[in-house]
Amino acid sequence: MDRNELDPSVPSATEVKKIPLIIKVYAVLCILSGVGTLPSVAAFMWQVITALVNGNATEKLGDNTLVAVGLIVAGIMLSAASAVILIIFGLDLIKNQRRNAARLSYILIAFTVVELLVDVMLQGIGPFLLRPAIQLGILVALSATVDPTLRQERELQRRLQEMLDRDAAAEGMLGRDETGEGYIKLNYFNLFWVFFVCCVLGLIAEDIWHMTVDDPGVYQNRAGMLFGPFSPIYGFGAVLMTMVLNRFYKKNPIIIFLVSALLGASFEVFVGWFMQTAFGVVSWSYSHITLFGLPDPLVVLTGGRTCTGFACLWGLGGLIWIKLLLPRLLKLINKIPWKSRYSATVIFTVIMLVDGVMTLQSLDYWYQRVNGTEPDIPVAQFYGEHFDNEYMENRFQSMTMSPKDATRV
Repeated sequence: MDRNELDPSVPSATEVKKIPLIIKVYAVLCILSGVGTLPSVAAFMWQVITALVNGNATEKLGDNTLVAVGLIVAGIMLSAASAVILIIFGLDLIKNQRRNAARLSYILIAFTVVELLVDVMLQGIGPFLLRPAIQLGILVALSATVDPTLRQERELQRRLQEMLDRDAAAEGMLGRDETGEGYIKLNYFNLFWVFFVCCVLGLIAEDIWHMTVDDPGVYQNRAGMLFGPFSPIYGFGAVLMTMVLNRFYKKNPIIIFLVSALLGASFEVFVGWFMQTAFGVVSWSYSHITLFGLPDPLVVLTGGRTCTGFACLWGLGGLIWIKLLLPRLLKLINKIPWKSRYSATVIFTVIMLVDGVMTLQSLDYWYQRVNGTEPDIPVAQFYGEHFDNEYMENRFQSMTMSPKDATRV
């Protein structure tokens, strides 16, 4: 009896296609890595418990003990979970279980990103980040390779999408969500240009706010990256707003306002906490803000990283963004010439990645110079020569560096 190709419970021809040998070799490495990691995680957990019992951790970390230990425990749990998933992932690859392997690759990608963030907060920027970074790159590539969709099918989909895009452009619907459930299509092309444009517009808006409200008539460079007129908090914030509010654009404005306020304030708190924890950097503080002459509850709860007034501004900003600005930005994005839109996206992605990596490295070596722990290596010498403390203070005028606020171990 012929197999029913329409039955989702029956593996398709794509799913039973054998995985290449090189990927199965990687699968074996995943299993070995997972098996080897579990005892190491257990041993490290024992060291942490011993240090806490003996008081050594408190002596070394001081006021930041609780946060640092919390991050260490989170990292240990994440490593243990990743090790188990790596073993299962490797076994699925060996057994040619493409669908399960694809799903696990997405989970591992998310875990690896969080692992990178935890490592940066605990140890800064260094060679130890290469392993998770390489693993992330391999997993991203594998997630596309092992996914049960043939390359020929993907090519057909790509060609079909090009035809649909051209039809949508002719109808003035290019970049819109074809399902009608959201406003904008959440693909990399659209989201990258939302990020890029809002990095610039956010910096301009913050400069104007500072010159008119915070310190009238006084200009201060509020840039957030080493090169260019970019403030990435607004870029990432706009991407987050777009992804979350996309399904809300037809909703009641009050709902959009409340969701935007909660989302924006939470994002502001996380970014402020991450920068202070990882690099000892404080870029803003609302500790002096009150609410009708009384302590602002959000200021108290978040350690001054956000306040009720700015949460409301986030809410208003999200409402204006999804109702007025995003539709106009989409029209602007669609003015990028058809033949060069993808090449332009790749070029500017590389530019922003290089700028982002160099920004993080410059902040890390700035921290180490102030802390007196700068290593005597060529990379540190390069940043010390070209981006010394004076340069960093002038470039990031809104930032204050205080190594004691970081939680590095």
